Amino acid sequence: MKITVESTTKIIDVGRGKARVWQGTTESGIPIACVIMRVAVRNGHPTEQFEKELQEQAIPNRDAVEAFDSRMF
Repeated sequence: MKITVESTTKIIDVGRGKARVWQGTTESGIPIACVIMRVAVRNGHPTEQFEKELQEQAIPNRDAVEAFDSRMF
């Protein structure tokens, strides 16, 4: 499966720390939400452009915000 996600402004507490909610779609167009604590560039690759793009954040849609019940964490 392949997914495309974008970072949102929504941060949630997942018990072991904070994580950002990302929203997106699968290849077939199914809307999804992800909780991601860390994102990294592989060693040896330039990070400047990645760090710049990581600062771009979308307003989360309602489905992304409501997808995660705090009891899941």
